[in-house]
Amino acid sequence: QVQLVESGGGLVQLGGSLRLSCATSGSIVSIGAMGWYRQAPGKQRELVAVILGDGTTNYADSVKGRFTISRDNAKNTVYLQMNSLKPEDTAVYYCNSVPPLKKNLTWGQGTQVTVSS
Repeated sequence: QVQLVESGGGLVQLGGSLRLSCATSGSIVSIGAMGWYRQAPGKQRELVAVILGDGTTNYADSVKGRFTISRDNAKNTVYLQMNSLKPEDTAVYYCNSVPPLKKNLTWGQGTQVTVSS
């Protein structure tokens, strides 16, 4: 199984920034499209950012213009730069393939992001 380890979350004030990292034990080149998902309390997990193998990106409307997804294929790592954070961005953030669970992936533990007002 390919392991995913998310890190970089924390408590930040309204308008602050965080950079999340997702390290994989396998090749993200072989996986292809990767994404960042988030799950807020009482809500379903949602996809917020996607990066294709060629570097093309796409974002949910709620984060467009504030979040930037990137990937380092040599390090098998995916990043999410989050700026201008809002309380509604509070959630546990996960990375995975798009669609999820390709190539024997599982869900990692995620990283908690909390934005205070």
